[in-house]
Amino acid sequence: MKIKLWPDPDIREQRIRIGRVPALVLRPEKPVPDRPGVLWIHGGGYITGMKEMVYMGRGLDLVKKYGVTVLSPGYRLAWVKPYPAAVEDCFAVLRYMDENRKQLGISSIMVGGESAGGGLAAAVCMIARDKGIHVAFHMPLYPMISNLDTESSRDNHGRVWNTRKNHFGWRIYLRGQAKQHVSPYAAPAGQTDYHDLPPCYTFVGDGEPFYTETLQYVKNLQAAGVQADVDVYHTDMHAFDMQCPQDPLSQEAIRKFHRHFEQALQMEKSR
Repeated sequence: MKIKLWPDPDIREQRIRIGRVPALVLRPEKPVPDRPGVLWIHGGGYITGMKEMVYMGRGLDLVKKYGVTVLSPGYRLAWVKPYPAAVEDCFAVLRYMDENRKQLGISSIMVGGESAGGGLAAAVCMIARDKGIHVAFHMPLYPMISNLDTESSRDNHGRVWNTRKNHFGWRIYLRGQAKQHVSPYAAPAGQTDYHDLPPCYTFVGDGEPFYTETLQYVKNLQAAGVQADVDVYHTDMHAFDMQCPQDPLSQEAIRKFHRHFEQALQMEKSR
């Protein structure tokens, strides 16, 4: 039996399996031509979460508001299989999208996600670049990308996510390498070559653990000549737009996210 967490008459849901990876495909009930496909990756600190979380965040917006096709992978969580299982699963879905554009009805590929999903989004884009697969745009929202402590993650007591939880998530994901320099496919903040990565947009709270690594990621992209933008909001609540979507701050963040996505659509259309 097919179950939707939030049934919506305007969205068509399909559950597929790409090799070993289950995935949720969301499309508008009335197809919109010449629209990208978006790989949207759920968060959960690499240790929890599920593909159905796409219904709770910005991934659903993209289907409803812009008519794109979204694929949400049910990647293996770190308590079952540590790195590189999650990023391998997400990249398998990206490769499927690239090889089945006509079947999926997509014109290009974009990648996004929240928190650990943002970290996986960044990592997948790095792998795609290195393997010659074009990604038009990426949206790693408040991404979990540094396994090493930063100024904002070192002694953080913010809401939803904090230093203790962050250390635990990385310890489970990286096992014995949680405090070591690792591949940027595991912790994208360790990347040293940002050239030719796709244009980027993200946002983050100034009191949450991932504030410093998010801003540094955007600076590194900009220094490499990649178009990248970030909006900062005054809050210590991680994933505030998902936790309190009707709050005025969340509504502002969502509006700006939509505006940047619209710009990405226009940019891709003009290619």
